[in-house]
Amino acid sequence: MSDVAEQRLVRQWHDLLALHAAVSGTLETRLQEEHGLGVTEFEALEALARNETGQCRGADLTEVVHLSQSATSRLVARLEREGLAERSMCESDRRGIFVTLTDAGRERYRQAKPTHRAVLAQLLSPSGKAVAVR
Repeated sequence: MSDVAEQRLVRQWHDLLALHAAVSGTLETRLQEEHGLGVTEFEALEALARNETGQCRGADLTEVVHLSQSATSRLVARLEREGLAERSMCESDRRGIFVTLTDAGRERYRQAKPTHRAVLAQLLSPSGKAVAVR
């Protein structure tokens, strides 16, 4: 790899990191201020809301939110304390846990979704570069 190609590759990597930090930080701030949710809580609610049954296996939720199993368990516990989700045992496999969206969780997701999408629209341009943050 030439020095120029290597520099371009590293610059792309740093641009990606900067974009991720800008979007994640703004999402975290806006969702918390306006809806009392963190980014991972929102992503979990969205995964549940997109499922026709409003339910998914805990292991599947772990993949969606990109957390460890124990961190996802703590996330679900926070959602339960706030009345946004409930856990139940899988009838066919007692080791499996299902996470189900409550009516309050569906409503909080519905209210937070426009904020989430507005931040994405504000910070992501077609060229993939971050635009000015408010």
